[in-house]
Amino acid sequence: MWDNALPSFLIGLREGLEAGLIVSVLVATLVRSGHRSRLPHIWTGVLAAVGVSMGFGAVLTFTSAGLSGQAQEAFGGVLSVVAVAFVTAMVFWMRRSARRFSGEVKDKVTAALGTGAGVLILTSFLAVGREGLETALFLWTTGQAAGESAGPLVGAGAGLLLAAVVCWALYRRVLHLNLTRFFTVTGAALIVIAAGVLGYGLRDLQEGGVLPGSTTYAFDLSGSVDSGSWYTTLLSGTLNLTPQMTWLQVLAYGAYLAVVMALFVRGVRGADAPAAVTTPPTPAPEPAAGPRVPRWVVPVAALAVPSLLAGVLVSLGDAEPASAATITVSPADCGKGFTAPEPGRRYFQVRNTGRTTVEAYLIDPATAAVYGEAEGIAPGTTRALIATIGGGSYAWRCVPTDGRAVTSAAVRVSGHGTDTAVLPVTEKDLAAPLASYRAYVQRGLAVLLAGTRTLQHDIKADRLGRAREDWLPAHVEYASLGAAYGTFGDFDAKINGTTAGLPHGVQDAGFTGFHRVEYGLWHGESAASLTEAARRLTTDVAALQKDFPRQDFDPGDLPLRTHEILEGTLQQELTGATDYGSGTTLATADANIRGTRELLGLLRPLIDKRDPKVPTAVDSWMRRTEQLVLSAHHKDGNWTPVDRLPVSTHQKLDGAMSQLLEELAPIPDLLEIRKAA
Repeated sequence: MWDNALPSFLIGLREGLEAGLIVSVLVATLVRSGHRSRLPHIWTGVLAAVGVSMGFGAVLTFTSAGLSGQAQEAFGGVLSVVAVAFVTAMVFWMRRSARRFSGEVKDKVTAALGTGAGVLILTSFLAVGREGLETALFLWTTGQAAGESAGPLVGAGAGLLLAAVVCWALYRRVLHLNLTRFFTVTGAALIVIAAGVLGYGLRDLQEGGVLPGSTTYAFDLSGSVDSGSWYTTLLSGTLNLTPQMTWLQVLAYGAYLAVVMALFVRGVRGADAPAAVTTPPTPAPEPAAGPRVPRWVVPVAALAVPSLLAGVLVSLGDAEPASAATITVSPADCGKGFTAPEPGRRYFQVRNTGRTTVEAYLIDPATAAVYGEAEGIAPGTTRALIATIGGGSYAWRCVPTDGRAVTSAAVRVSGHGTDTAVLPVTEKDLAAPLASYRAYVQRGLAVLLAGTRTLQHDIKADRLGRAREDWLPAHVEYASLGAAYGTFGDFDAKINGTTAGLPHGVQDAGFTGFHRVEYGLWHGESAASLTEAARRLTTDVAALQKDFPRQDFDPGDLPLRTHEILEGTLQQELTGATDYGSGTTLATADANIRGTRELLGLLRPLIDKRDPKVPTAVDSWMRRTEQLVLSAHHKDGNWTPVDRLPVSTHQKLDGAMSQLLEELAPIPDLLEIRKAA
């Protein structure tokens, strides 16, 4: 924990001091100019900036949490590189501005005093907000690199607290601080730390598949260096140097450090040099002085002393708190460090000490049911895994990307209150439902083609009234094949596309398919103007029917479609966004429900085996939703347009569909294909 606190402590101290000095100058300027009554405006802007910064950190956290393992790597890598860019710019800006930024802030406040309260609030908000956003981004990236949040948060909190004390002392004139020297020393240290963050970020981009070279190592000391030792932990936590690094990491680390540090040191010398004069000044006697200390000693000492202190603390205490046991995973040492935990909610730090990326699962060894998983753990990196432990047997299963699964020895825990373990699903389990669904879609495409041909003949014969009657059966047939949309690819846009994103709307040449014909039929277009659109629709459906048997349908997509079909229905059909004149979006919604019901029927045996409560709840809410939709279907075959539903009915329908989606939400997780099987 303490080894991961140093970078965050430094960023918290520096950014906190920058923001604190700005606030101090703002407050002092108002007080000394006799505008103490305007102080609430300053604090309003400051609090708003703090709130936005915290919200930004939360957005980063929850956004990444919802991504897959590989997407998390790519997301974290991009933000790490962005954080390095921001920190680098901040370091150079403060090196140039340390001497004069107080005057600049005073000028802005003086100008703002002549205007309304809003400008003064905005001035303080912008002044503090930039520092807050930079801090949130850097803390998030350091937390990702550390694999845990306690150390970075403690370090940042200590740095911010110290910065607040220093700023108060400076404001009260109790303390005198050479800001230029302070920002020079901390700037040099941050450049070293930023080099490590850059290397870590590039490694994440490699693991996320964005950059190549994920297995091209410049060195690999994992076989001879203990990745759990205090010195390895220290170097990894402070400088992001790991026993195993790729060539891209090493080259980027060295290049950034060499170039940026050289520019920084040269800038420091330039700032310290005397101004040019036209006549030689009279030499003054130089005071006696001891030997000069090289400039590099101060930044190196500023980094080394806290690092050594962190090393002492790490060597004296545990590297991780007891509540976050470290479990090493690799083909050779799967589950090393795992002992019978106490019952309750437990946190595990899962560290990959092998040479290939590993999927790690906490399982029931008797059934292979999964209690928790950490996906895509790259060599030398750590992922958190949280599970509720109760009575039962537990073991770790490690699945390397290029090897066979390995299971650790089992441990037995006495107690109650465990999470429900999920039986893993394999592609083989989904093979039969997938085959049945493909056959269902193939039959539906045959019916669809017959329907579009009938529609085409109606329009060609100038029987537009009959065409309006035949348009809906064909369209709802297509809508009932909803789970296959993901494999229809470009055909879906051709057959059922809308005007979204088209620059010329309904007049755009790219607007084709069912909705193009719908618009023309219900907006008075002639048969001649619709003949080509109808012919193209039939041609595209025929091409889809021919191409579908060769299309690749990922088995893992089937469980996702149980939720996605009706999610699209709520966003499109129930808002009327896809109504181009026929007023039949509720008929489309009914077809989407039927398509979802068909898919659920095929997946029902797998769902029942893993959580029988889910289908029961889904069936109940699907019936309610379907009844509300069908209430808009009249005996003459017509449908009430969604925008003409009574407000209360529309609200009930939206609520029922939303609850149905909540009940469907667990299915993709229950039926996720896991390599642990």
